[in-house]
Amino acid sequence: MKLSRNPWFESVAVAQRRAKRLLPRSVYSALIAGSEAGVTLSDNTAAFRELGFAPHVGGAPAQRDMSTTVMGEQISLPVIISPTGVQSIHPDGEVAVARAAAARGTAMGLSSFASKPIEEVVAANPQTFFQLYWAGSREAIAQRIERARAAGARGLIVTLDWTFSHSRDWGSPWIPDKIDLKAMARLAPEVLVRPAWLAEWARAGGPPELAVPNVVARDAPAPTFFGAYGEWMMTPPPSWEDLRWLREQWEGPFMLKGIIRVDDARRAVDAGFSAISVSNHGGNNLDGTPASIRALPAIAEAVGDQIEVVLDGGIRRGSDVVKALALGARAVMIGRAYLWGLAAAGQGGVENVLDLMRTGIDSALLGLGRSSTGDLVAEDLLIPAGFERRLGIAAEPAVSARG
Repeated sequence: MKLSRNPWFESVAVAQRRAKRLLPRSVYSALIAGSEAGVTLSDNTAAFRELGFAPHVGGAPAQRDMSTTVMGEQISLPVIISPTGVQSIHPDGEVAVARAAAARGTAMGLSSFASKPIEEVVAANPQTFFQLYWAGSREAIAQRIERARAAGARGLIVTLDWTFSHSRDWGSPWIPDKIDLKAMARLAPEVLVRPAWLAEWARAGGPPELAVPNVVARDAPAPTFFGAYGEWMMTPPPSWEDLRWLREQWEGPFMLKGIIRVDDARRAVDAGFSAISVSNHGGNNLDGTPASIRALPAIAEAVGDQIEVVLDGGIRRGSDVVKALALGARAVMIGRAYLWGLAAAGQGGVENVLDLMRTGIDSALLGLGRSSTGDLVAEDLLIPAGFERRLGIAAEPAVSARG
């Protein structure tokens, strides 16, 4: 069986179907996973479908500008690669994604749990933001930051929106700590029915190592994903004082990822962060958390003039990006969408996903009569009653009937 590597597909949904057809069942399941009943996972995409547009006809601008600046980086469209761990769905992994992002003029978010070293990723895309978790001692965290600085990372992202939720109602895929003979024997029934994927890894020199090289010094042996994950789980979560200390370790732009409440957004401002991501970890955090897009308007209204606000979660097309920008986001971050592109066609597949985002944004701007993504406002949308979730806002005092 010859593996099709046609990098063109007409929608992210097609890329997802192609990825499902190409990947072993466990690998694909890891890409679509959410926590518990999947309530948040579903709401992330369903919420976008509740929002409509209020288009104009006549007088549409001949040219539309999608460029913006996020964390000091000029990018050609308001879509950034969200950091996701161990992209071993393709042998080139994060390097392929970084090259695709660079080719389309946007920034790369690199997970500290990535399968490729930060030095290789920055070489492929200088506009790289390095993501880290609060894991291990302050000394260990400072060493990771120093490695990112030495590699040339343009900014940092700290991820806080994960509470180790699991127990998925549909079952969780089995992921080995490493690919040894025992693991290969257990995975053989599902891998052998995907011979093209198996052949691709054979041509690359063997199966993925499932190691994460960016959580240690550059020349130190890389721990396995679950080794690093275990350290993270065993580390007490950071206080806001810890986060202030963390911010002080990096003189450049720094994003706090995982905000869903207004009060936490204000704390991020007070702690000195330069950007926040309104995010629920793609539905992999506490299930029942509202869709990111529902929480965005209140957060943007409260702090959007003090800190850059980015949205992460549920973006599947360019019109979704436009809806997020109209509700106050400066840009969005995409995760599953580009991973499906990577699985479907490597670097070319990721480039195609970004092209789909660009053409979708352009089409929506044309229909709305807007010449720039910076011109978008909430009045461009049809927002149903009760759509927003205004979390972490102190209740206004009741007014006495007697005045």
